[in-house]
Amino acid sequence: MIKVTFNITTSIVLPATPEKVWAVLTDFENYPNWNPFVTSAAGDWAAGNTVAITAGGMGFKPTVLKMKKAQELRWLGSLLFRGVFDGEHYFILRDQENGTTLLTHGEDFSGVLVSLFKSKLNKDTKAGFIAMNEALKERLATLTPSKLEY
Repeated sequence: MIKVTFNITTSIVLPATPEKVWAVLTDFENYPNWNPFVTSAAGDWAAGNTVAITAGGMGFKPTVLKMKKAQELRWLGSLLFRGVFDGEHYFILRDQENGTTLLTHGEDFSGVLVSLFKSKLNKDTKAGFIAMNEALKERLATLTPSKLEY
């Protein structure tokens, strides 16, 4: 069996330090208030744990791969079981050393069904990532500094 892979990568410069971006990005309780793509995220967000996420209208239970404060959040979700359709979702924060943060937000897809979904992923899923990035930027711009403490 051939393992098909596909990647979506987006990026945005955010008007806040990595610590402030992290504070909003990991405030999962408030996702329904601002996040148009990941509308629900709950659980114990430590590496190795399973969490519950609703993204793009689909619910799933990925495993947290990495949770490095103000630097990187990564999880792996699978459809049915590993190898069918897997997605390793990631957020990487890079300090631009001028009060802003470069956020790289993407997902690496693999599995036997990836080729069937490439068009939808490239259109709808990528649009969802971009919408989330823009909403995060707007959220950071509208929150008062005291609400960005972490």
